[in-house]
Amino acid sequence: MEHSAGIHHISAIVGHPQENAAFYGSILGLRLVKKTVNFDDPGSYHLYFGNEEGKPGTIITFFPWVNAAPGKIGAGQVGTTAYATPVGAMPFWEKRLKKFAIAYTKSERFGETYLSFRDVHGLQLELVERKTGKDNSWSFGDITAETAIKGFAGATLLSVNPEKTIQLLTEVMGWKKIDENEDTIRFQSEADIGNILDIKRAPEPKGKLGAGTVHHIAFRTADQQEQLNWRRTLSINGYGVTPVKDRKYFTSVYFREHGEILFEIATDGPGFMIDENMDALGESLQLPPQYEIYRGHLNKTLLPIHINNLDKGMG
Repeated sequence: MEHSAGIHHISAIVGHPQENAAFYGSILGLRLVKKTVNFDDPGSYHLYFGNEEGKPGTIITFFPWVNAAPGKIGAGQVGTTAYATPVGAMPFWEKRLKKFAIAYTKSERFGETYLSFRDVHGLQLELVERKTGKDNSWSFGDITAETAIKGFAGATLLSVNPEKTIQLLTEVMGWKKIDENEDTIRFQSEADIGNILDIKRAPEPKGKLGAGTVHHIAFRTADQQEQLNWRRTLSINGYGVTPVKDRKYFTSVYFREHGEILFEIATDGPGFMIDENMDALGESLQLPPQYEIYRGHLNKTLLPIHINNLDKGMG
């Protein structure tokens, strides 16, 4: 059996790109590690936010469209994306959410305390303290390494067929069941970050793609050879898997699992420093070779985005 190391990235559909950049870059303090275009729709952005290096397990990516119709979170999607903070950071984040007038709720699950809230376009997010995972040295505004989001804690999956999704995770992908309660079953991978998946036991009403919903969740694989092994294994187990697609910063295969959630298997490399230095990540528009001829047009038509320090002048 192949073993998934954990979550590689999560990709979501959102609205105005500047609103998206302000929320994740300025308020949550994630680093914009890549500003490129949607390779399947090159007239629009694809934005990547993560830790200081853009490591797998920390990356959330966005397809922002100014006039995107709102979606509906439901079965066949990732319902909630959870972020890990250092132990002791929860009071800071409660204060920060209040400062920016972001409504949140506080709850307990599997012995952990969660802050739950929505982003500016309706995406469901959580913060939870975790000991595991490397601290994020990217500081921004009032956020320091002692409080900065490390990367993914995990995600909650809303499956049309929870039993089938669980079977895939445990029998094909190597995730292990570690806990359960009356409405959720928890699974863990071998990674130290992005290593928890919660699956709701009961199917919910079907979701509808649109702004404020997750498009797909990607899982890590070490390299392209291992990715081909995954593709073979998934095909043998009855999943329709795409050919390998070159996403410049990693290669990908996609399949819709039997709970109707779109899964991706993505390689850890080559990573985000193949076209920008570490200290310049996310600063300029990066394009794959096939779209370089459109650079002049894209520089004129893509809306400018800025990561501003919103803490200046605020108490």
